[in-house]
Amino acid sequence: MSWGTELWDQFDNLEKHTQWGIDILEKYIKFVKERTEIELSYAKQLRNLAKKYQPKKNSKEEEEYRYTACKAFLSTLNEMNDYAGQHEVISENMTSNITVELARYVQELKQERKSYFHDGRKAQQHIEICWKQLESSKRRFERDCKEADRAQQYFEKMDADINVTKADVEKARQQAQVRHQMAEDSKADYSSILQKFNHEQHEYYYTHIPNIFQKIQEMEERRIVRIGESMKTYAEVDRQVIPIIGKCLDEIVKAAESIDQKNDSQLVIEAYKSGFEPPGDIEFEDYTQPMKRTVSDNSLSNSRGEGKPELKFGGKSKGKLWPFIKKNKSPKQQKEPLSHRFNEFMVSKPKIHCFRSLKRGLSLKLGATPEDFSNLPPEQRRKKLQQKVDELNKEIQKEMDQRDAITKMKDVYLKNPQMGDPASLDHKLTEVSQNIEKLRLEAQKFEAWLAEVEGRLPARSEQARRQSGMFDAQNPATVNSCAQDRESSPDGSYTEEQSQEGEGKVLATDFDDEFDEEEPLPAIGTCKALYTFEGQNEGTISVAEGETLYVIEEDKGDGWTRIRRNEDEEGYVPTSYVEVYLDKNAKGAKTYI
Repeated sequence: MSWGTELWDQFDNLEKHTQWGIDILEKYIKFVKERTEIELSYAKQLRNLAKKYQPKKNSKEEEEYRYTACKAFLSTLNEMNDYAGQHEVISENMTSNITVELARYVQELKQERKSYFHDGRKAQQHIEICWKQLESSKRRFERDCKEADRAQQYFEKMDADINVTKADVEKARQQAQVRHQMAEDSKADYSSILQKFNHEQHEYYYTHIPNIFQKIQEMEERRIVRIGESMKTYAEVDRQVIPIIGKCLDEIVKAAESIDQKNDSQLVIEAYKSGFEPPGDIEFEDYTQPMKRTVSDNSLSNSRGEGKPELKFGGKSKGKLWPFIKKNKSPKQQKEPLSHRFNEFMVSKPKIHCFRSLKRGLSLKLGATPEDFSNLPPEQRRKKLQQKVDELNKEIQKEMDQRDAITKMKDVYLKNPQMGDPASLDHKLTEVSQNIEKLRLEAQKFEAWLAEVEGRLPARSEQARRQSGMFDAQNPATVNSCAQDRESSPDGSYTEEQSQEGEGKVLATDFDDEFDEEEPLPAIGTCKALYTFEGQNEGTISVAEGETLYVIEEDKGDGWTRIRRNEDEEGYVPTSYVEVYLDKNAKGAKTYI
């Protein structure tokens, strides 16, 4: 069906309908444009969301992402970035393939529609002019016919009147002839114009208007087809990103399936393992012992005769609680109940020598972390040292690359002096070389500490642990004095009063009170001083580079080794300052944990 034949008289309605079609197209363009804005906003919000939960660099959160669950979450965040990118692709494709194209098409459509209706109005105006000419010719013909009829009647009247002269009659006859001729001319003109109008009218209704309306119909059908194609494109744009979005979702599922709870549990062990061995069993404390004592507490023969050890307060002990502190005989002190001792064991940290507690307490007071991380347990210290060594190696490599670049630039300047002065790079080259040397010395220092830690991680046997437990039972005050000191001082510092109180609880030996000197600890090896150390604090000893000394207590993870120069000089030095050679066959070595 054609609009030209069926709607020949609906020019105004077609004009309104085609304008409505353009409005619909513009409405669809606006819809797609708002959809693209929503996609962009959604993508931006997704990216901000992913960025918000990304781990911050050089923070504790970044360390947490070693765990597989956190890695899976990080993969999800990365996939959400890609997911957001696909929504940006949807927005871009809809904008370029639909919004821009349809906007251009609407402008062309408006111009085409304007041209067609302009031609239609022109045809209407032409037919209206022809109609007006026809009406004018018809009225003129009608007027001339009436004038001719009146002139004829007047002539006939004059001719019948006998009183009228012949001249008047002739004049009336001539006037009637003139009017009759004018009527004939008007008739001929009217007939000609009528034929022309009929022809124009036929052309208008059967040729011009049908052609114009046909073009308008084709234009409208193209608009309908175009909006349908745009709707298909709208769906295709979404469908094109579905595989990629599906891949993003598959990666999220894959990341979730990669979570390994066993691996995460192992990482927890590696992160918090201290490297210390669990303490030995707590021995039974017999509070009935004082009731079975003999009358003389100072009689060595009574003690031997009964075959039971005798407690002496203020006596001497082979095990040194604190080096180089004067002995103080203090009155007998009441032992704490077993429940109290057990509570102390549950809440206290692994016991270490009081001198080391003092060093750590001073570090805590000063708010500084030891450079060798000696305040950490052995396993954590090893990790920190390894991390520091890796960082220094990276810095060294960076400086070496910079040195190579400067060297190449200097060679270029030497070959092409016009490009620059080679001497201007000497200062920078020297500076970089010095930095490399400093970093290498620093790395060697940390590598030495790392080698010590890796070679001295505690690996006590079950037998040693049992022996330690037996010793603790025999010397409860000695092995627990450090813990008592630390409990009474939150920062781990040591006080002489507490030490003196602890000295009151010592085991009586086979020697009498007349012995003023303690038996020195046996040497368990030798060491060679790598650097000069000035021992300015109490309990330390100064050594000179290259000096050879005896080792009487090895490093237990806190960075200090106890050495002896002669019978009267002994103390602690940093483990990193000496090279230790332990005697595996040494017996009687006494160490504190």
